[in-house]
Formats: sequence, C-alpha cells, structure tokens
Amino acid sequence: MDYKVLIKLYVPEIEESYEMYIPINKYVGEICELLSKIVNDLSKIYPIKKNACLCNRRSGLIYEKNNLIRETDIRNGTELILF
Repeated sequence: MDYKVLIKLYVPEIEESYEMYIPINKYVGEICELLSKIVNDLSKIYPIKKNACLCNRRSGLIYEKNNLIRETDIRNGTELILF
C-alpha cells in the first residue's frame, strides 16, 4: 500500500463518514470527483459534484485541486471533509 493512504472522510451534507484508501499519485481535483461519485454510490442521496473540494478536518486547510496528493500533508489517518 505504498501508493495509497487511508483517510477518514466526513461528508457534512449527509452527516456520514467513511474510511477509504486514496491513491497518492492523483491530483486533488481528480480525487474530489472520485470521492463525490463514491459517496453518491454508497449513500444514494449525495449529488455528484464536479466542483467538490477537500478540507482538512483538523487544520481547516482547503487543498488546491492542482496538487498531487503526495504533495499535500494527507497521510494515513488524515481526517478530511468533502464539500
């Protein structure tokens, strides 16, 4: 699992949280779209968003969409919010 990190994802719109692996060699923008689709599939009520963004739940940092995940501070156990 050297190329993936385990995150805790909180989705405030539906008051749900998930644990999942995300690849570190993808851009944050791609991961946002992917997570939006996954949450939609799992919840059946969350709308798929093309402009979704990720925020660090502890620091409040909003991640730039053109950064690779490995260039951010996202590591195993990081808690993120999907907006």
